[in-house]
Order: sequence, then structure tokens, then C-alpha cells
Amino acid sequence: MTDPTPAPPLAALPGGATVPRKRFLRQVLRLVGPYWNCERRAKVRGATLLLLLLTMAQVGLAVWGNYWNRALYDALEQRSVRGVLIQVAVFATILASSLVVTASHLMVKRWLQIDWRAWLTEQLVGSWMGDGHHYRLLFAAGEHDNPDQRIAEDIRIATESAIGLAHSLTFSLMILGLFINILWAVSGSVDVPGFNIHVPGYMVPLAFLYAIMGSAVGWVVGLPLIKTTNALQTAEATFRFGLSRAREHTESIALMRGEPRERAGSSLRFSQIMHDWHKQSLAYMGLISFGTVYGGLLPVLPILIAAPQYIAGVMSLGALMQSAQAFQQLTSSLSWPVDSIGEIARCRASADRVLALYEDLQDLDDKTLAQDIPQIVVERSEQAGLVIEDLCIAESSGRILIEHLNADIRRGERVLITGDPAVTGGLFKVIGGIWPWGSGRVLLPTDGEMFFIAQRTFLPEGTLREAISYPRPPETFADPAILHALECVGLTRLAPRLDEQDNWEQALPQRAQQQLGFARVLLQQPAWIFMEEATDAFEPEGERLILEMLQRELPDATLLNISFHPGLSDLHTSTLSLSRASEGKVLFGTRRGNNGTH
Repeated sequence: MTDPTPAPPLAALPGGATVPRKRFLRQVLRLVGPYWNCERRAKVRGATLLLLLLTMAQVGLAVWGNYWNRALYDALEQRSVRGVLIQVAVFATILASSLVVTASHLMVKRWLQIDWRAWLTEQLVGSWMGDGHHYRLLFAAGEHDNPDQRIAEDIRIATESAIGLAHSLTFSLMILGLFINILWAVSGSVDVPGFNIHVPGYMVPLAFLYAIMGSAVGWVVGLPLIKTTNALQTAEATFRFGLSRAREHTESIALMRGEPRERAGSSLRFSQIMHDWHKQSLAYMGLISFGTVYGGLLPVLPILIAAPQYIAGVMSLGALMQSAQAFQQLTSSLSWPVDSIGEIARCRASADRVLALYEDLQDLDDKTLAQDIPQIVVERSEQAGLVIEDLCIAESSGRILIEHLNADIRRGERVLITGDPAVTGGLFKVIGGIWPWGSGRVLLPTDGEMFFIAQRTFLPEGTLREAISYPRPPETFADPAILHALECVGLTRLAPRLDEQDNWEQALPQRAQQQLGFARVLLQQPAWIFMEEATDAFEPEGERLILEMLQRELPDATLLNISFHPGLSDLHTSTLSLSRASEGKVLFGTRRGNNGTH
């Protein structure tokens, strides 16, 4: 289904967060435009053309069926056995053709739906998981709550509904164009008594009048459905997110006996679903009640309108039934907006949520490229060391944490970073390239791989081998290297479980998780190691042993270690002490050697 060639970025979509997301068709076009012009556009356009041709075939079969309906009733009126048998054979042909066309149409339509969804998902996931956007989005303003649900669920609804609606609209327009001529020709003309008015094809304007009045009333009745559907989908996503969060933190909740609080929160979120559900039910009730009356009159009304022509002998029974069916087809096509209002509401709500996420991601890029917004520049340099030039770190709100920080860390140094946790944590994120708020420059070294070890080690679900090898594929490292890494960090007991699958974040204690983080370091063999409280689960002696092990196994690696435990300075060549700005005043970071100024 997917093409291995990288797709063009969603930056091809027009506009940013300031563009209003009000019009349904504009929303859909902004989603379909880049897909139509993507790298596999030949397949996409070919499938779209084939879908159009199959839709035309469906319309042709509908017209054929309309004429067959007239021929059948004429044969019945004439009591012609031969004529009826001929129409039975014709019907079999129509039925077989309809089966082939409908099945082909379904397969092509579903291919387009899943291919568009796959492409759009690839683009949104790529943007969300690129350049730390998934992290920075947490601090950005905008409508991007539950991005995982928007990508997983709203893209599915938007793509499936948009293609379904496009097909039904195209079908309705073609039916409208063809059945106007049929109804005009079959219905004949009438003279309005007392007004000396001759009306040719009189059933056509009546069909338009019936459909327009019905559409107007139906649209007014159905408008609340759009708003209630949007609200309900948002409430559903919030409810799912709450349950997901509880699953992720199940151990902490159990230890703190937080189940009553979680149940209360879940109940509150579900009560919002019930509230929005009932509002949507009322909206549906009004629309369905109107649809029942509107649809109930449709089979009877054209027969009653055409009956005087049949009774007067101007119209045959076949023509009567053909005109009644053509009237229904015409009014049904004209009623497409009313019939589709529920699906339009679902599609519009999902498209709005997808575009809101895209626009906020795009806004992150726009702010990164903006020249008038202060931001931290992190880039590779020609130097062999790590250079920090006039660095100002701020909170996402703009409040300064530290300013005028300068440092020059050379290859092979081991720097202990202490001080205010907000500042040290900010520096860790800045060097990692995920915290742009502030100013100044961080020049990364040109040589060697950089590896970051956070306080909480991320362990993906799967085998232990996959968890140790992350973020590289598990086949990257041979068993002897993995076993040696486990031995060095004191986890030899886990060697027999390398190919065992488990939720390792739940199965292993915090210290073992941090030990696995160091096992990754030994496998990756980086030249630069950045640690943020990565040994806080260790006792003092264990912490010293793990740091000594790093020195022994990776003697040439540079280490920047954020730690607040005492007694570690002798394991490092220098200390960087960072203090937080107070009451708007700027305090400088100071760098000193262990035996004096460095």
C-alpha cells in the first residue's frame, strides 16, 4: 500500500495556525491536496479516475434500471408473457453488472481510503515525532490535546468519510443531471386550470420544490448535530486518554491508593460523554424525525402527482412507474446535503482535529524559523568540544531561568553538573535539542556520537533484547556484546530473558531500569554521554561503581553528569554549578575545577 520513497512534508499544506478552520470543503481540500500531489500520485490519480469511472457505471446502471422498470410494467399492463420473460433476462444482466461494478467500486474506494490514511498518518507521525515536536507540543498553546487519538482515530474518520462523501456527492450530481431529462420527458405537461398556463415537464419543478423545502428544513434541524458531534468526539478522546494515563502509571496509583481519585476522574470524564451523547441524541432525534416524514412521502408523492395523467390515459403504467422512480432519484440526489449531514458532521469534526494538530505542529516550525523570536540555536560546529556561548535558558512562558552561561567542555572531560534542578534540567534539554526557549548558542562537537540518559529510562514493550538495543534494531548487537554489557552493569541474572517479551517498565524495579540504560551506553559506545539524575535509584556505593565502570569501559568518552548526590566530585574532572535567577535578576553559572578554577 505504501511507497518506500519518502513523501513530501505536510509543509506543502497552505497556511499556519492563523488560518481559520471554518469551511468543511476547505478542510477536506487541505487534507487531500498534498496527497493528490505526493510521490505516488500516479497510483493515487489512477485509482481516483477508476473510482470515477465506476461511479459513472453505477449511474448508468441506475438509468438502465429506470428504463427497465418502465418496460416491465408496460409488459405487465399488456399481459405479455414474452415481454415479461425478456425483462427477466434483462434484469439478470443488470443484476450481474451491478454486482461486478459494486464489488470493484468497493475495493477501489477502500484502497484509496487506507492509502490516504497511511500517507496522512505517516506525515503527521513524522511531524509529531520529528525534532522533539511531541515534547515541545506539551508547552505550546493551541488545540492539540490527545495527539495520539487525533492521529489514530480522527485521521481514520476524516479519510474514510471524505472519500465516501465525495463518491456520494459525485453520484448524486450525475443522477441529478441525467434524471432531470428522464423525468422531463416522461412526465409530459399539464395546463393549470383558470390561469391558462402550460407547464412542460411539470414533475421536475415539483421535485426541485420538494427537495429544496426538505433540504432547507432538514439542514436547520440538523445543524446542532455538527456541534454536538464535535463535542462528543473530543469528550471520547479525553476519556480514552485518561484511561491510557492510568494504565501507564498503574504502579504509582496502586501504591498511593489512588484508585478512588482515578475512578472519580474517570466518572467525571465519562459524565461529559453522557452529557454530549444526550445532546447529540436530541440532534439526531430531530433530524431522523424529519427524515422519516420526508422519506415516507417520497415513494407515494410522485405516484399521486402523476396519477391524473395515467387516469386520463395520457401515460402508460410503465411511464407512471418510471416517472415515480425518476422523481425519487431526482429528489434523493437533491437531498444529498440533508441525507449526509450526520456524516459531514463526523468528517468535519475529525478533519478539524487533524488540521488543528497539524497547524500547531506547523506553528512550532514557524516559530523555530522566525527571526524576531528569541530562541536557542543548537548546531554542529567545526570544533572538537562542546561550546556554550552566552546561553539564556527560559521557561516556555518566557521567564528566565539562567542567563549568560558560557562553557567550553573538551573531549574526555568528566563534568559534574549541580545546582538548581530546573536550571540543570533545562540545560540537559537544551543540549538535547528539545528546549528552544531562550537565546544564545550551543555548538555541538563534530566527532563522535552523543548519547542522553534521562532519569527515567524508556523501555519499549517487547523483548528484553529490543529494550537494551533501543533505539537501534535488536539485530544490531551480537549476543556476546549484550551479555558483556549486562555483566558490567550488574544484570547478569537477566541474560536468560533476552528473548522474553514483557512490559519491562512494570516488570523491573527502577534501579534495574537505570542499569539497562547504562547497558545501552556500553553497546552504543558514544563519545559524549549526557546524564540527568540517571543514578538516583542507586545507593552511594553502587553509584560510584557504575561511574567507575563507565570510566573503565569508555575511557575516552566525555561525561556530563547532572547529579545532586554528595561525594561524587572526585570521580569528575570539574564541576559546573548552576543557580537560578531570582526575582527577575540574572545570576550567572560558574565553572570551577575540583582543585580551583578551571
